[in-house]
Amino acid sequence: MKSIVVCLLMFCSVLLTAQSEYEPSEAYPFGRPNPKAPKEIKDFDPMIGICDCSSQTRNPDQTWADPNKMTWEFKYIMNGMGVQDQTIKEDGKNSGSIRQFIADSSRWFVHYYSNTKPSTVLSVWEGNKKEDKIILYRDQKAPNGMDGFYKINFYDISKAGFKWLGEWVDKNETISFPTWKIECLKRKNIKKLSEEDQIKAVAQSFSTSYLKQDYEALARIYTKDAKIFPNNTSIIEGYEAIKKRWSGSSGYTPLEHQIIPEEIVVLGDTAHDYGYFQGKNKNDDGTEVSYKGKYVVVWRKTNGTWKMYLDIWNRIKE
Repeated sequence: MKSIVVCLLMFCSVLLTAQSEYEPSEAYPFGRPNPKAPKEIKDFDPMIGICDCSSQTRNPDQTWADPNKMTWEFKYIMNGMGVQDQTIKEDGKNSGSIRQFIADSSRWFVHYYSNTKPSTVLSVWEGNKKEDKIILYRDQKAPNGMDGFYKINFYDISKAGFKWLGEWVDKNETISFPTWKIECLKRKNIKKLSEEDQIKAVAQSFSTSYLKQDYEALARIYTKDAKIFPNNTSIIEGYEAIKKRWSGSSGYTPLEHQIIPEEIVVLGDTAHDYGYFQGKNKNDDGTEVSYKGKYVVVWRKTNGTWKMYLDIWNRIKE
């Protein structure tokens, strides 16, 4: 029975590690595509991030209304298996979509929602990327009762931005009536973190997990074959042993923790850094103790994420 429980715990630990690898994080604020997702997951890749846009819709008299400023944000969700977007508009009519590519159906399914028309059943568009455009359809009758579709077009797609057109078309697409158009420019001040800044962000996550006493999250910051070198003990290796080492501490509650790198050197998919760490603990008797130490870490990039491979540290007398 004990061995079954241990196996289940190990399985759950591996599952927790895998299920958040590609979620939005400090290093990747808009997430990343999961390699296990259908290849079409990258159809929206140029749009991932935040765009500043100008939106225009038809007035009741069919003239075009004045432009409405908005932001349009795209990110990977569900551990990189889907795409979510949301628009925040100047007029307060905000909306969003969940986008999933269903391999069995060979097309995208887009579920749309908005704050102006809350619904228990979400509208669904279906479609594919065709050459350099993403085209989606939903059945919709014209005001005169003619059968047709509401057609959505993403086009002129690039890393600099994109354009969007919503139009009603008949079943043969011989009749077209545009009702909504949007032009978007990607924000230039949003940049992917450098390798050094990614490592600093992971180090910050380490401190955050330690202060929360979330030892599952802390252990996931290490590679599966990682080794740590605490004071006065043998080398500790592997996920379970490292988690046990950190979670086995008792007699105090961490109040502060900070990692201060002196130098980070990146060499391809490996890196090393050294520096100082400092913090404060509250003992069970209510006393508070500050500490400081030095460290050396060897990093490895695993599936696009920096993780600790070797972690060596010791305290400094203050």
